[in-house]
This record gives sequence, C-alpha cells and structure tokens, in this order.
Amino acid sequence: MSHPSKVKGNKFERDCCKKAELFEIPAKRAWASDGRSLGLDSEVDIVVGDKEYSDEMHVQCKIRKRLPEYIFPKNDVIDSHVIREDRGETYIVLRYDDYLSEMRRYRQLKKKLELYEGSTKPPQRS
Repeated sequence: MSHPSKVKGNKFERDCCKKAELFEIPAKRAWASDGRSLGLDSEVDIVVGDKEYSDEMHVQCKIRKRLPEYIFPKNDVIDSHVIREDRGETYIVLRYDDYLSEMRRYRQLKKKLELYEGSTKPPQRS
C-alpha cells in the first residue's frame, strides 16, 4: 500500500484536474506524478489547458498540512499576492478558482475573436 502522503498528493492532483474540468478547461494528470509520461519534465504533475488555445500550463501540485500565514489574504479585498525572494524571481499567488475563472474567460474571448475574425475574412479564390 502507498504511503499516506503519496495518496494525499495523488488525490490532490486528481481534485485539481476535476476542478479545472468544472470550469470547462481540459486537465490531464501525469501517470505516477511524473511528467515524463506526458513527454514533459519529471517535475510536472498535471497539465491544465491545451495547445489549441495556447494556454497549456505545466503544474506541480503540492499539498501541505500548513502553509505560511502570509500567503493567505486577510480579507476579501486582496485577490493575489506577489512574492519574491531577495534577488530572486517574482511569483504571483492567487486562488485556483480565480485562476481557472480567468482562464475560462480568456478561452471564451479567444473563441469569440476567432469567430469574429473568421466572418470578416474575404472568401479565398481558387
């Protein structure tokens, strides 16, 4: 039987994929949490989005008993946190639901734009 933390991690990955699919965004979990099964780096756990919309994100899922308090907004007026280690890269931390909502909005706008652009193109000559 698998180690309890591995079971918890696998469940979290599946839950992340299911949540994306609720937002009508395709998501795929790498077999054995190893991105190499999808032809990607071994660190990749799930892929959210797809190449059709140019929104494919390679994600590593981490679940912990406790996260640092500073990551969580103190109230509902903050949508995300931008964090950086001294002389390091800058990252944004936002709620997964908010990210998926914006991703769905992007996909819907892109689809409308493609339909709009397709209707204004002159017919091609043979």
